[in-house]
Amino acid sequence: MRSPTSTAWRPKLVLASASPRRLALLQQIGIEPDLLLPADIDETPRKNERPRLLAARLAAEKAIAAVAVANKREGLGEFFLLAADTVVSVGRRVLPKCDILDEAHSCLQLLSGRAHRVHTGVTLLTPDGHYRHKLVETRVRFKRLSKQDIEAYLASGEWRGKAGGYAIQGFAEAFVVKLIGSHSAVVGLPLHETLGLIGGAGYPAHLLWLNRA
Repeated sequence: MRSPTSTAWRPKLVLASASPRRLALLQQIGIEPDLLLPADIDETPRKNERPRLLAARLAAEKAIAAVAVANKREGLGEFFLLAADTVVSVGRRVLPKCDILDEAHSCLQLLSGRAHRVHTGVTLLTPDGHYRHKLVETRVRFKRLSKQDIEAYLASGEWRGKAGGYAIQGFAEAFVVKLIGSHSAVVGLPLHETLGLIGGAGYPAHLLWLNRA
């Protein structure tokens, strides 16, 4: 793979996600994916699978599924492919990505007044066909939630499709008493680690910053 000295030439970047949060996070650090290619995989945890291993496995499986589709795209040329997955856990219990009200209500009751962990796996496929991986763990503690807190948050609808039944970048940030680790990882993509991963593999992220100046 060539080592670019300007953005006149660069491999394309494929984001294997339909998440508007992950796209917005990349845009926040000046990176605009050339293609969004969501990966549809079975996210069911395996028997006795630990939450951190689940996050890592799902990120890798999303990358593998997406690259199989990307390789069929004509004219794509050389590309990096980035995939991620976020898992929220209390102890070894994995909380669901909530689609129904009762799930979200149960999650919020469980998280009320206690600490939980957010595991975000990131997988990068490089143009030369190598896979690179990062796993980031963040510890979050919620305040004790009142009945009004829970009812109002459920009514907001922010919980839909969110791991653990909440979105930290929204109203639920008011519930956070303490956070140790990466805030952006809880949103969906750890920016420090992702930039290091793609930059270390040769993607010219910093040159994109210079061209915006």
